[in-house]
Amino acid sequence: MPRKLFVTTALPYANGKFHIGHIMEYIQADIWVRTQRMLGNEVNFVGADDTHGAPIMIAAEKAGLTPQQFVADIAAGRQQYLDGFHIAFDNWHSTDAPENHQLAQDIYRDLKANNLIETRTIDQFFDPEKSMFLPDRYIKGECPRCHAKDQYGDNCEVCGAVYAPTDLIEPYSTLSGAKPVLKSSEHFFFKLSDPRCVAFLEDWTQDGRLQPEVANKVKEWFSVRTNPDGTTSEGLGDWDISRDAPYFGIEIPDAPGKYFYVWLDAPIGYLASLKNLLDKRGEDYEAYMADPALEQYHFIGKDIVTFHTLFWPATLKFSGRKVPDSVFVHGFLTVNNGEKMSKSRGTGLDPLKYLELGMNPEWLRYYLAAKLSARNEDIDFNATDFMARVNSDLVGKYINIASRAAGFLSKRFGGQLAEVSADGDALLEHLKTVAPSIIELLAEREYGKALRETMLLADRVNAYVDQNKPWELAKQEGMDGRLQDVCSTCIEAFRLLTIVLKPVLPALAAQVENFLNVPPFDFASVQQRLGAGHVIGNYQHLMQRVDIKQLEALFEPPAQADQADEAIDSGASKTHSLPGGEAIAPTITIDDFAKIDLRIARIERCERVEGSTKLLRLTLDAGEGKTRNVFSGIASAYAPEQLTGKLTVLVANLAPRKMKFGISEGMVLAASHGDEKAQPGIYVLEPTEGAQPGMRVR
Repeated sequence: MPRKLFVTTALPYANGKFHIGHIMEYIQADIWVRTQRMLGNEVNFVGADDTHGAPIMIAAEKAGLTPQQFVADIAAGRQQYLDGFHIAFDNWHSTDAPENHQLAQDIYRDLKANNLIETRTIDQFFDPEKSMFLPDRYIKGECPRCHAKDQYGDNCEVCGAVYAPTDLIEPYSTLSGAKPVLKSSEHFFFKLSDPRCVAFLEDWTQDGRLQPEVANKVKEWFSVRTNPDGTTSEGLGDWDISRDAPYFGIEIPDAPGKYFYVWLDAPIGYLASLKNLLDKRGEDYEAYMADPALEQYHFIGKDIVTFHTLFWPATLKFSGRKVPDSVFVHGFLTVNNGEKMSKSRGTGLDPLKYLELGMNPEWLRYYLAAKLSARNEDIDFNATDFMARVNSDLVGKYINIASRAAGFLSKRFGGQLAEVSADGDALLEHLKTVAPSIIELLAEREYGKALRETMLLADRVNAYVDQNKPWELAKQEGMDGRLQDVCSTCIEAFRLLTIVLKPVLPALAAQVENFLNVPPFDFASVQQRLGAGHVIGNYQHLMQRVDIKQLEALFEPPAQADQADEAIDSGASKTHSLPGGEAIAPTITIDDFAKIDLRIARIERCERVEGSTKLLRLTLDAGEGKTRNVFSGIASAYAPEQLTGKLTVLVANLAPRKMKFGISEGMVLAASHGDEKAQPGIYVLEPTEGAQPGMRVR
């Protein structure tokens, strides 16, 4: 009987375009789904946008849009990526859809009925400058476990610890920089520490559903352990699943002003997307999920293991629903021997730019697959290696087989295949014998091994071609029969190689099916032969080689690149020694610099600003016959008397800015390290003696 599979990838947050980490994960899952379908299995492959939470709400407000319109605009740009890289989801949905609202509330009610929800009054961080409770991701500080700096308020991206924001050391608001204050609020908790949950998760995470390295990592969270700071942690803690208004999300039933924390409703989006798909087909969602033969699989990155191996299966289990059969975890994507991707240094790989440059999407599918394994490992994109693998493996080895044989068959024999002689038959039988092991490797997500085995077969076919030299047979009288025989063997071998490559190269496989005049391949096609008398179509070149100019253009830094590094998949590999903790900004021209009018100014008066802990009010003389009022966030570094009477540098042509405390008419220059928490300190620029107010800095 065919297997019945429900497959998802992690839901991308709807605050930006897809990055290459998303595309890597989708390609990995897409290859597996295509493999399963070629094995004859039934698969529903769904995705969705993760749309809720404070970041969306805040970004929408800045853009002057409703959150619903903001996420709709993001969703409108998704399909070009998916189509561009031949990623064939059966459905793409949204966590703000009606199905997700209903399912999230139903699951909550079921958990509550199972006595796994309780309310507690907690102290919650509040931003006094923004007058709002701070979501976890808008609080940063020092991890209480490993003491890594600048970690988010819900989990540490360095050691993986999960904690409450109040556990952070030296917390600060990322919205205003202010130190948050504690206020009381009633919150809802999922009792993950309940003995029923602990017993279930200890079994579920260690029974072979997870990769060994993932299972070992998760196992650490169940026992009392000693943290790097010498403190101890006592197994699983309860999970805060609520947030206070204002919040863009799903309301908690019978709790006005309370919303589900985004990580509660986001994974439920998997089920909602599936339900939406089945409803459109007229199929019964409840019956589908109740089928004991159904298998459920999730592809995710290693940065969200905790949510998918603890919270998600427990949520499903104790709301009376099916739990995942496996969670497949992959690592991060780095570039050029382990560097994290950075737009400003020209090491960013923009998937849309890749497509716009006319680069073949199946080059990238093949290259990533050649690097991927079933393990949770980082993989590296190396431009030189990319070009070599594509040009050597795909074009030089695989495509070359068809190009060396098809022309002779078309021109000399009307495209008709001949009987294959003993040596050709031995070659084809070898390919047929090895093909099932390659298919098994694909089904086990060992793509790198599968492609290495495939290219070894291609080498063997090319050796056969070199031994028989069809280009020489074509010149010899009386050798037409052997020429047709050899070229027929090559086409049969090319067909077999295409079958095992089809999950990785679906568009090219479709071209080959058309060229060979055959129905779509499945893996059962391996045991068949085209046979003597079959007529193939006219061969047209199937794949171009990578051009070095395309790669150079792909990694060319944009004219207005971001100054900050952009880590792919929420964290890449290595740190770098950057001057002052920041990458050098993109190159500008002398004309760009000339637009900024820097002037020497004397600080005539300096005073604290009532109601602000960060600002000083500076009264400046820039030689204009009048003074300027400038607010500067340097109160943590200077007392007013330290600056009064000193010279400094003023950005004189900056547009005036209306602030809460008055209008700021410029900006004074100061230096600081890029990581202000690790290396605090602000240093106002002071011109040397002899400079006069009004002089221009050139």
